[in-house]
Amino acid sequence: MPRADLVLASKVGYFRGTAPHGFDPGHMRRQLEQSLENLRTDHLDIYFLHHSDFGPDDRWLRGAADTMRALRDEGLIRAIGMRGPHRFAAQRRAGGTAAREDKSATFRRVFDVVEPQILAVRDNLLTPSARSAPIISFAEQHGCGILLNKTLGQGLLVGVNDPAHPRVLGPGDHRSRKRWFTPAAGVVIGEGLARLRAIVGPDRADLVRVALWSGLLRSENAAVLVGFTRAAQVEMNLTCLGEPPPIDVIDAARAVMADVQRRLDNTGEVFLDERPPMSAVAPPVGATAPNP
Repeated sequence: MPRADLVLASKVGYFRGTAPHGFDPGHMRRQLEQSLENLRTDHLDIYFLHHSDFGPDDRWLRGAADTMRALRDEGLIRAIGMRGPHRFAAQRRAGGTAAREDKSATFRRVFDVVEPQILAVRDNLLTPSARSAPIISFAEQHGCGILLNKTLGQGLLVGVNDPAHPRVLGPGDHRSRKRWFTPAAGVVIGEGLARLRAIVGPDRADLVRVALWSGLLRSENAAVLVGFTRAAQVEMNLTCLGEPPPIDVIDAARAVMADVQRRLDNTGEVFLDERPPMSAVAPPVGATAPNP
Protein backbone atom coordinates (compact mmCIF):
# COMPACT_ATOMS: atom_id res chain seq x y z
CA MET A 1 0.00 0.00 0.00
CA PRO A 2 1.40 3.44 -0.90
CA ARG A 3 2.50 5.55 2.07
CA ALA A 4 0.15 8.34 0.94
CA ASP A 5 -2.82 6.01 1.50
CA LEU A 6 -1.89 5.41 5.15
CA VAL A 7 -2.53 7.58 8.19
CA LEU A 8 0.18 6.90 10.76
CA ALA A 9 -0.28 8.33 14.24
CA SER A 10 1.52 8.07 17.54
CA LYS A 11 1.57 9.88 20.87
CA VAL A 12 4.12 11.13 23.33
CA GLY A 13 4.35 12.10 26.98
CA TYR A 14 3.37 9.07 29.02
CA PHE A 15 6.81 7.59 29.56
CA ARG A 16 9.58 10.02 30.42
CA GLY A 17 12.46 7.55 30.68
CA THR A 18 15.48 9.48 31.92
CA ALA A 19 14.04 12.87 30.88
CA PRO A 20 12.87 15.30 33.56
CA HIS A 21 9.32 15.06 32.17
CA GLY A 22 7.50 13.24 29.39
CA PHE A 23 6.96 16.57 27.63
CA ASP A 24 10.55 17.71 27.81
CA PRO A 25 11.18 19.08 24.28
CA GLY A 26 14.32 17.05 23.69
CA HIS A 27 12.59 13.89 24.87
CA MET A 28 9.60 14.55 22.57
CA ARG A 29 11.89 14.90 19.57
CA ARG A 30 13.90 11.79 20.42
CA GLN A 31 10.70 9.78 20.85
CA LEU A 32 9.46 10.92 17.45
CA GLU A 33 12.77 10.09 15.78
CA GLN A 34 12.61 6.60 17.27
CA SER A 35 9.04 6.14 16.06
CA LEU A 36 9.97 7.24 12.54
CA GLU A 37 12.85 4.77 12.54
CA ASN A 38 10.67 1.95 13.86
CA LEU A 39 7.95 2.63 11.29
CA ARG A 40 10.44 3.21 8.48
CA THR A 41 8.83 6.46 7.41
CA ASP A 42 9.91 10.08 7.20
CA HIS A 43 6.86 11.58 8.91
CA LEU A 44 3.82 10.91 11.07
CA ASP A 45 0.45 12.15 9.93
CA ILE A 46 -0.66 12.86 13.51
CA TYR A 47 1.39 13.23 16.70
CA PHE A 48 -0.69 13.32 19.88
CA LEU A 49 0.05 14.75 23.29
CA HIS A 50 -0.83 11.71 25.39
CA HIS A 51 -2.28 13.57 28.37
CA SER A 52 -2.68 17.00 29.95
CA ASP A 53 -0.33 16.76 32.91
CA PHE A 54 2.35 19.35 32.15
CA GLY A 55 3.79 19.51 35.65
CA PRO A 56 3.32 22.15 38.36
CA ASP A 57 1.90 25.39 36.95
CA ASP A 58 1.94 23.81 33.47
CA ARG A 59 5.72 24.16 33.45
CA TRP A 60 6.17 22.01 30.34
CA LEU A 61 3.09 23.15 28.40
CA ARG A 62 4.51 26.00 26.35
CA GLY A 63 7.64 24.05 25.43
CA ALA A 64 5.55 21.03 24.38
CA ALA A 65 3.32 23.18 22.18
CA ASP A 66 6.30 24.93 20.59
CA THR A 67 8.01 21.60 19.96
CA MET A 68 4.92 20.21 18.25
CA ARG A 69 4.74 23.24 15.96
CA ALA A 70 8.46 23.00 15.18
CA LEU A 71 8.11 19.33 14.27
CA ARG A 72 5.19 20.22 12.01
CA ASP A 73 7.12 23.07 10.38
CA GLU A 74 9.99 20.66 9.69
CA GLY A 75 7.62 18.23 7.99
CA LEU A 76 8.24 15.47 10.54
CA ILE A 77 4.55 15.50 11.49
CA ARG A 78 1.53 16.68 9.54
CA ALA A 79 -0.94 17.44 12.32
CA ILE A 80 -0.93 18.04 16.09
CA GLY A 81 -3.34 16.05 18.22
CA MET A 82 -4.43 16.07 21.85
CA ARG A 83 -7.02 14.31 23.98
CA GLY A 84 -10.40 15.65 24.92
CA PRO A 85 -11.21 16.31 28.59
CA HIS A 86 -9.92 13.45 30.71
CA ARG A 87 -8.10 12.72 33.92
CA PHE A 88 -4.53 11.49 33.75
CA ALA A 89 -3.92 8.13 35.43
CA ALA A 90 -2.19 9.78 38.40
CA GLN A 91 -5.22 12.01 38.91
CA ARG A 92 -7.54 9.00 38.92
CA ARG A 93 -5.40 7.38 41.59
CA ALA A 94 -5.63 10.55 43.69
CA GLY A 95 -9.42 10.62 43.24
CA GLY A 96 -11.55 13.37 44.68
CA THR A 97 -14.21 15.67 43.30
CA ALA A 98 -11.78 18.46 42.45
CA ALA A 99 -9.91 16.31 39.96
CA ARG A 100 -13.17 15.36 38.24
CA GLU A 101 -14.44 18.93 38.03
CA ASP A 102 -11.15 20.39 36.81
CA LYS A 103 -10.63 18.28 33.68
CA SER A 104 -12.77 20.50 31.41
CA ALA A 105 -10.98 23.66 32.53
CA THR A 106 -7.62 21.94 32.08
CA PHE A 107 -8.59 20.83 28.59
CA ARG A 108 -9.59 24.31 27.48
CA ARG A 109 -6.40 25.87 28.90
CA VAL A 110 -4.22 23.33 27.11
CA PHE A 111 -6.27 23.56 23.90
CA ASP A 112 -5.77 27.31 23.70
CA VAL A 113 -1.97 26.93 23.96
CA VAL A 114 -1.51 23.83 21.80
CA GLU A 115 -4.03 24.75 19.07
CA PRO A 116 -4.43 21.12 17.92
CA GLN A 117 -5.84 20.01 14.60
CA ILE A 118 -7.12 16.65 15.88
CA LEU A 119 -8.92 15.75 19.11
CA ALA A 120 -9.04 12.20 20.47
CA VAL A 121 -12.39 11.54 22.16
CA ARG A 122 -13.65 8.43 23.90
CA ASP A 123 -17.01 7.42 22.46
CA ASN A 124 -18.96 4.24 21.84
CA LEU A 125 -22.47 2.84 22.20
CA LEU A 126 -22.02 2.71 25.98
CA THR A 127 -21.02 6.38 26.22
CA PRO A 128 -23.77 8.71 27.47
CA SER A 129 -24.51 11.27 24.77
CA ALA A 130 -24.25 14.05 27.33
CA ARG A 131 -20.63 13.03 27.89
CA SER A 132 -19.38 12.96 24.31
CA ALA A 133 -21.69 15.33 22.40
CA PRO A 134 -20.27 18.58 23.88
CA ILE A 135 -16.66 17.82 22.99
CA ILE A 136 -17.60 16.58 19.50
CA SER A 137 -19.52 19.82 18.98
CA PHE A 138 -16.54 21.78 20.32
CA ALA A 139 -14.23 20.06 17.85
CA GLU A 140 -16.53 20.86 14.94
CA GLN A 141 -16.80 24.50 15.98
CA HIS A 142 -13.01 24.81 16.09
CA GLY A 143 -12.34 22.98 12.83
CA CYS A 144 -10.70 19.97 14.47
CA GLY A 145 -10.77 16.44 13.17
CA ILE A 146 -12.09 13.87 15.64
CA LEU A 147 -10.55 10.50 16.43
CA LEU A 148 -13.02 8.42 18.44
CA ASN A 149 -11.38 5.79 20.60
CA LYS A 150 -12.65 2.71 22.44
CA THR A 151 -15.24 2.38 19.68
CA LEU A 152 -15.74 -1.30 20.49
CA GLY A 153 -15.71 -0.68 24.24
CA GLN A 154 -12.44 -2.61 24.59
CA GLY A 155 -14.30 -5.68 23.35
CA LEU A 156 -17.42 -5.29 25.49
CA LEU A 157 -19.57 -4.37 22.50
CA VAL A 158 -18.66 -7.54 20.62
CA GLY A 159 -19.26 -9.96 23.50
CA VAL A 160 -15.76 -10.39 24.89
CA ASN A 161 -17.17 -10.44 28.45
CA ASP A 162 -19.54 -13.36 27.95
CA PRO A 163 -20.41 -14.81 31.40
CA ALA A 164 -21.19 -18.17 29.77
CA HIS A 165 -17.65 -18.36 28.43
CA PRO A 166 -15.50 -16.37 30.87
CA ARG A 167 -12.31 -14.99 29.42
CA VAL A 168 -9.21 -15.00 31.58
CA LEU A 169 -7.38 -11.71 31.24
CA GLY A 170 -3.63 -11.79 31.68
CA PRO A 171 -1.85 -10.01 34.55
CA GLY A 172 -0.71 -7.23 32.22
CA ASP A 173 -4.20 -6.60 30.83
CA HIS A 174 -5.54 -3.38 32.37
CA ARG A 175 -9.11 -4.52 31.76
CA SER A 176 -8.72 -6.97 34.64
CA ARG A 177 -9.09 -4.07 37.09
CA LYS A 178 -12.21 -2.59 35.48
CA ARG A 179 -15.61 -3.25 36.94
CA TRP A 180 -17.32 -3.48 33.59
CA PHE A 181 -15.30 -6.66 32.97
CA THR A 182 -16.61 -8.39 36.10
CA PRO A 183 -19.02 -11.35 35.75
CA ALA A 184 -21.90 -9.31 37.20
CA ALA A 185 -21.41 -6.54 34.65
CA GLY A 186 -21.07 -9.17 31.93
CA VAL A 187 -24.59 -10.37 32.63
CA VAL A 188 -26.02 -6.87 32.19
CA ILE A 189 -24.02 -6.22 29.04
CA GLY A 190 -24.84 -9.66 27.66
CA GLU A 191 -28.55 -9.01 28.01
CA GLY A 192 -28.11 -5.74 26.15
CA LEU A 193 -26.14 -7.41 23.36
CA ALA A 194 -28.91 -10.00 22.95
CA ARG A 195 -31.36 -7.15 22.38
CA LEU A 196 -28.89 -5.49 20.04
CA ARG A 197 -28.43 -8.66 17.97
CA ALA A 198 -32.20 -8.83 17.47
CA ILE A 199 -31.95 -5.41 15.81
CA VAL A 200 -28.71 -5.57 13.82
CA GLY A 201 -28.09 -9.29 13.20
CA PRO A 202 -26.75 -12.36 15.03
CA ASP A 203 -23.09 -12.32 14.04
CA ARG A 204 -20.12 -10.59 15.66
CA ALA A 205 -19.56 -8.73 12.40
CA ASP A 206 -23.05 -7.23 12.78
CA LEU A 207 -22.12 -5.91 16.23
CA VAL A 208 -18.82 -4.53 14.96
CA ARG A 209 -20.55 -2.84 12.03
CA VAL A 210 -23.15 -0.99 14.11
CA ALA A 211 -20.55 -0.01 16.72
CA LEU A 212 -18.23 1.46 14.09
CA TRP A 213 -20.95 3.27 12.18
CA SER A 214 -22.36 4.68 15.39
CA GLY A 215 -19.02 6.42 15.82
CA LEU A 216 -18.49 7.40 12.21
CA LEU A 217 -21.92 9.03 12.04
CA ARG A 218 -21.23 11.19 15.08
CA SER A 219 -19.60 13.77 12.83
CA GLU A 220 -18.51 14.26 9.23
CA ASN A 221 -15.03 14.87 10.65
CA ALA A 222 -14.83 11.65 12.67
CA ALA A 223 -12.59 8.63 12.24
CA VAL A 224 -12.57 5.67 14.62
CA LEU A 225 -9.73 3.97 16.43
CA VAL A 226 -10.35 0.23 16.15
CA GLY A 227 -8.33 -2.19 18.21
CA PHE A 228 -7.22 -5.69 17.35
CA THR A 229 -5.06 -8.52 18.61
CA ARG A 230 -5.34 -10.86 15.63
CA ALA A 231 -5.20 -10.47 11.86
CA ALA A 232 -8.73 -11.86 11.53
CA GLN A 233 -10.02 -8.95 13.62
CA VAL A 234 -8.37 -6.45 11.29
CA GLU A 235 -10.06 -8.13 8.34
CA MET A 236 -13.44 -8.01 10.06
CA ASN A 237 -13.02 -4.37 11.04
CA LEU A 238 -12.26 -3.42 7.45
CA THR A 239 -14.74 -5.61 5.61
CA CYS A 240 -17.88 -5.51 7.76
CA LEU A 241 -18.73 -1.84 7.21
CA GLY A 242 -20.54 -1.81 3.88
CA GLU A 243 -23.17 0.90 3.60
CA PRO A 244 -24.22 2.76 6.79
CA PRO A 245 -27.17 1.15 8.59
CA PRO A 246 -30.40 3.15 8.45
CA ILE A 247 -30.40 5.92 11.01
CA ASP A 248 -33.35 4.35 12.83
CA VAL A 249 -31.21 1.23 13.37
CA ILE A 250 -28.36 3.35 14.72
CA ASP A 251 -30.77 5.19 17.01
CA ALA A 252 -32.26 1.91 18.25
CA ALA A 253 -28.80 0.49 18.94
CA ARG A 254 -27.83 3.61 20.87
CA ALA A 255 -31.04 3.44 22.90
CA VAL A 256 -30.50 -0.21 23.82
CA MET A 257 -26.92 0.29 24.96
CA ALA A 258 -27.73 3.57 26.73
CA ASP A 259 -30.16 1.54 28.84
CA VAL A 260 -27.36 -0.93 29.57
CA GLN A 261 -25.08 1.93 30.62
CA ARG A 262 -27.73 3.31 32.98
CA ARG A 263 -28.26 -0.13 34.51
CA LEU A 264 -24.55 -0.47 35.14
CA ASP A 265 -24.42 2.96 36.79
CA ASN A 266 -27.52 2.28 38.87
CA THR A 267 -25.99 -0.92 40.23
CA GLY A 268 -22.87 0.87 41.40
CA GLU A 269 -20.73 0.11 38.38
CA VAL A 270 -18.52 2.83 36.92
CA PHE A 271 -17.74 4.00 33.43
CA LEU A 272 -14.79 2.55 31.55
CA ASP A 273 -11.43 3.87 32.74
CA GLU A 274 -12.92 5.71 35.72
CA ARG A 275 -11.92 3.16 38.35
CA PRO A 276 -8.51 3.90 39.93
CA PRO A 277 -5.83 1.26 39.32
CA MET A 278 -5.61 -1.41 41.99
CA SER A 279 -1.84 -1.30 41.97
CA ALA A 280 0.28 1.59 43.17
CA VAL A 281 1.55 2.34 40.27
CA ALA A 282 -8.64 9.49 6.49
CA PRO A 283 -10.60 6.53 5.43
CA PRO A 284 -13.46 6.00 7.90
CA VAL A 285 -11.50 3.40 9.84
CA GLY A 286 -8.20 5.17 9.95
CA ALA A 287 -6.12 3.86 12.84
CA THR A 288 -5.46 0.85 14.98
CA ALA A 289 -4.36 0.06 18.51
CA PRO A 290 -4.34 -3.02 20.74
CA ASN A 291 -7.86 -3.89 21.86
CA PRO A 292 -9.80 -7.13 21.50
